[in-house]
Amino acid sequence: MQTTERKKHFGAYLARLRREARLSQRQLADRLCALSGVASLTRNEVGRWEQGRRLPDAWLPALATALGVPLGTLERAASWVRGEPEGRLPGAFATLAELLPPGDPLERETGTQGRRIGPSTVAALAGRVHGLRLADDVLAGGDLIVPAFRELSGAVALHRERTYDDSTGRALLVQIGELAQIAGWIASDAGEHAQAAEAYQLGISAARQAGDGALTANLAGSLAYQLANTGHGLEAVDLAEAAVTEAGPDAPAQTRALFHDRVAWAHARLGRPHSQAAIRALGQAHEALTAEGGPEAPQWAYWVSRDELEVMDARVFTELARPLRAVPLLSRVLERYDATHARELALYLSWLAVAYADANEPEAAADTAARMFELSADVASDRTSERGRVVLGRLAEFEDVPEVAAVLAEHPPAA
Repeated sequence: MQTTERKKHFGAYLARLRREARLSQRQLADRLCALSGVASLTRNEVGRWEQGRRLPDAWLPALATALGVPLGTLERAASWVRGEPEGRLPGAFATLAELLPPGDPLERETGTQGRRIGPSTVAALAGRVHGLRLADDVLAGGDLIVPAFRELSGAVALHRERTYDDSTGRALLVQIGELAQIAGWIASDAGEHAQAAEAYQLGISAARQAGDGALTANLAGSLAYQLANTGHGLEAVDLAEAAVTEAGPDAPAQTRALFHDRVAWAHARLGRPHSQAAIRALGQAHEALTAEGGPEAPQWAYWVSRDELEVMDARVFTELARPLRAVPLLSRVLERYDATHARELALYLSWLAVAYADANEPEAAADTAARMFELSADVASDRTSERGRVVLGRLAEFEDVPEVAAVLAEHPPAA
């Protein structure tokens, strides 16, 4: 990784420390001036550090005092930027730094003279981004992947080729990050995991440049979810935990609940040795959601609710083979779930079918599986297809039960 890229990661780390200290860039500059006796430092210089344009070597001792972190931690991070062997970023930031490819996919074209855009252009884009989210509630990845990535390409072109003021530029970066998240989610649902990972990485870069920690964490957590579901459990745990750190304790309650849920899922996918870590993360998710006060949740977290947390609880308990805890939760949620969300209903029914099989209730498992296959018959979702294969594998253990035999005959497992 080049020094230029490392400076950007160091800048993101420094910005996160400043936000945790509850300081604006101007307040940090004022504090550094008071500590050092140098009156010439401005908020603009702090901004250059956070953007990765300069490394604040001479200011590291004062920064450590102002931000309340050990000087050695900052010095090792600065050494990492310079490529020195003893240098390193703190764990969560190193995880995200290693995730991103070299280069900046959002770098502006030299001498950009395109038509100037303003807030109305970004607002229109935001409306289309949210429209994609709502469409994803009722349509599958295979139906949405082409329009989603067409929108993402167009948004990146706006950023690279048009002119705008700083406020509009930041808002545009946020929308690129949000669009990359939903496009990545859609691609992952369609089984295009490499394309999804590229979208998430692009989004992380945009969210980092915009200084939006919660959005960065949402993108990292989304990628962690994909990694957990594709056999990369340990990497998923590291990335999901890095997302929690990236968001910080002051992120909106709904977002913190979501990020802890993704930690729980990553641990659950690693099986029983990780059961206590998974259950602990579930508890942290519920605590976060019920916390009072704090900032308003961003629009992209509209779907995070108590019902959704209970679904995740049940899925985690199913993965950990604890059906007595999973079945009541899933049954209660499914009774009141919107029937227009066919893919989500089919996915939730798949976990309920497995939980019934784990509870040695093959007849109930077969009935639930039949409902799942009926709902998912015309759903272009790789996740739903994969869950169907999992359910059939569990049902095969009860092939002598007539109800199970009927389901297996209509939906024979792949050879």
